Amino acid sequence: MKKFILGVALAVGLASPVFAQNNDEKTINIATIGPMTGQYATFGAQMKAGAIQAVADINAAGGVMGKQLNLIVVDDVCDPKQAVAGANKLAAQKVALVAGHFCSGSSIPASKVYAEEGIIQISPASTNPKLTDDRAGPNVFRVCGRDDQQGQVAGEYIAEMYKGKKIAILHDKTAYGKGLADQTKKFMNEAGLTEVMYEAYTAGEKDYTALVSKMKNEGIDVVYVGGYHTEAGLIVRQMRDQGMQTKLIAGDALVTKEYWQVTGDAGEGTLMTFSPDPRKLDAAKDVVAKFRANKIEPEGYVLYTYAAIQAWAAAVEAAGLEAKEEKVDEEKELKKVILKLNSMEFDTVIGKFKFDAKGDPNLPPYKFYEWKNGTYDQIN
Repeated sequence: MKKFILGVALAVGLASPVFAQNNDEKTINIATIGPMTGQYATFGAQMKAGAIQAVADINAAGGVMGKQLNLIVVDDVCDPKQAVAGANKLAAQKVALVAGHFCSGSSIPASKVYAEEGIIQISPASTNPKLTDDRAGPNVFRVCGRDDQQGQVAGEYIAEMYKGKKIAILHDKTAYGKGLADQTKKFMNEAGLTEVMYEAYTAGEKDYTALVSKMKNEGIDVVYVGGYHTEAGLIVRQMRDQGMQTKLIAGDALVTKEYWQVTGDAGEGTLMTFSPDPRKLDAAKDVVAKFRANKIEPEGYVLYTYAAIQAWAAAVEAAGLEAKEEKVDEEKELKKVILKLNSMEFDTVIGKFKFDAKGDPNLPPYKFYEWKNGTYDQIN
């Protein structure tokens, strides 16, 4: 574990690695990394907004251990190779925390870099179980749920509500999309309903009419899409163009207003799973008001990114510092922060939670939402 996670200045006046970028002993570098550009940039924008507000609020309250936070934003375009490159870039900039990534396919390979470099990673949004089941190191956490949890809610709901109907399950071949589709399939099958179609599609295409025609010929009543809002939106729109009234159900990657911008009225009635809306929590009331005052709607993973930084800051404060020795044991300091992350209950904008032994939060289970009139509301 190479990097000093707290970024404490030594008593003899030497800057620790976290200050080396600008030789500023009064700041701690942290980062958020995700799809700031590309077809999933709406989620990068959510993460960036959450991180900016969290840093502003923490700094206004005195910072972390009396030091101001300096936010670095990196674009990984939800691409695994760029995610690893970005992780190495952040290691070189000696960040103490990475609130990222968004895509599981980015978080999983990048987590190996953070584990080796001794950087705390708390993902706001990567839901594939492998991130924590095959944990790269004890410094890897997330504040969102898991696809086996989400898939269980979706699979059991589909089996109960659409018994005897023809079901298609689609996925986009990504760690997130395929992982979620497979978990939904597993729990749906265990509940007694078997799909009549299981197909992969290629993300980023514009024309899914061949796939839609195949579903039409099969008489599909319900299609579950393991993938992102752009492709799901095109699929539902092209189904309606062919006169299909098939119900589309998907996961948390539809939790953006851009879904409706893709679908228009064709998105009416779409169902999706997501965690209980943190915007409605009393703990988030003041922060939500700040976002809205700045004309930012804190949908999706805005507050989850904010909470990731909140949790880390609380753990660092609770861990304290060893600044009296001439040479600080970096690995010892990292272990102290990890110990606090593993043992504390965090009071955040997404509610109170503790991390379990894997680094997953004990937050409430997923819920179903329905898209209507350009917005989504919880239905169960």
